[in-house]
Amino acid sequence: MATVGLSSRRSSPDTGTGAAPSRPIPWVAPLLYLAVLVSGLTAAAHNGSLATARTAAFAAGLLLLLLLERIPLSPPRSAALLGARLVLIVAVAALDDSGLSRALLVLVPFTAYFVFGRTAALALAGGCVAAVLALYTLDDPSWYADPAYVSDLLMLLIGLVLALSMAAVAIGEQQGRARLEEYAARIAELSATDERNRLARDIHDSLGHHLTAVAVQLEKAAAFRGHDPDAADQAVTDARHSAGRALEDVRTSVRTLRDDRAAPLALPTALADLVRQLDDGRVEVSLRIDGEPYAGHGPAAAVLTTLYRAAQEALTNVRRHADARQVSVVLTFGADSARLVVADDGRGFRPGAVTGFGLLGIQERTRLVGGTVEVDSAPGSGTRITVEVPRTGPEPAV
Repeated sequence: MATVGLSSRRSSPDTGTGAAPSRPIPWVAPLLYLAVLVSGLTAAAHNGSLATARTAAFAAGLLLLLLLERIPLSPPRSAALLGARLVLIVAVAALDDSGLSRALLVLVPFTAYFVFGRTAALALAGGCVAAVLALYTLDDPSWYADPAYVSDLLMLLIGLVLALSMAAVAIGEQQGRARLEEYAARIAELSATDERNRLARDIHDSLGHHLTAVAVQLEKAAAFRGHDPDAADQAVTDARHSAGRALEDVRTSVRTLRDDRAAPLALPTALADLVRQLDDGRVEVSLRIDGEPYAGHGPAAAVLTTLYRAAQEALTNVRRHADARQVSVVLTFGADSARLVVADDGRGFRPGAVTGFGLLGIQERTRLVGGTVEVDSAPGSGTRITVEVPRTGPEPAV
């Protein structure tokens, strides 16, 4: 006696999130370039130097910066592109009469955050502040006493904080979206795998049962053809009936796949049909149903289908392998669960030595609805399969 029962992520530098490298926000730099251009041209017009080579060079520098923004950043050339931007920003700041161009320095650590990570961005931000302090000191050693210098420094610090914060939020949002897409792909893959397994179980349980019945009936027709033509004709008729049932099951499965709506299963009637197919004169099959049958819709539909498929597979195994003379099928509907017992007096087997898809399919189906399977068998002692499932299946997982 035995009882059978049945559960590469890429990383970006220094972000600590395990996601792929992120892309800079495309509109931030052009918007800042436009603001600097308008401010610089306004200041040049106010100073009477709008139509000078200095102002033209200032505008050309901003145009070059905008063109550099269109070049995708990739690890081999990112450092060179950032260096070129820094040089152009310093040149534009030197040509700008308004002084607003110094705010463009925030774009260097802002862009570096997306490409090289947090540490590099913070280092560049510190370098920008140090460079500005050095220029202030060279220009005026007592700059800290000048409110204009202090105000510019504070604005730069605020701009750096806001830029780095925006970069961190943007990277988090991009990586969150990437993780969500990855999870969606995994869910789709798992759903496809689950659907393939379900189709495999349906093909094995339904078509396998009917094709086995067809094969047995045709063998019976061939054996009786010479001395009992009526029995042979009846076997052919039964084989034709089993083939029709197989075709009907295929059509039902296709309809279910298309619109997920299937007719409610009348389990007692379906079991009676299975028993009739097996009871061909060589095997005596009895069917007993106790209790009030459940309605074949809602949560109970999966439970009834599980019991039907288990009975179908158990009777198919009897027909194929058991060499039994008597088979009993007992279905009991309780208040909280339903139990199916299929027992035969055939040759039996060692449950641990069986590796076919039949018992595996029964176990998988039963586990999915929260039930249990017991297989009691031994060589020469027949087989008893007990399937017990809750009335409404398991609660849905959240």
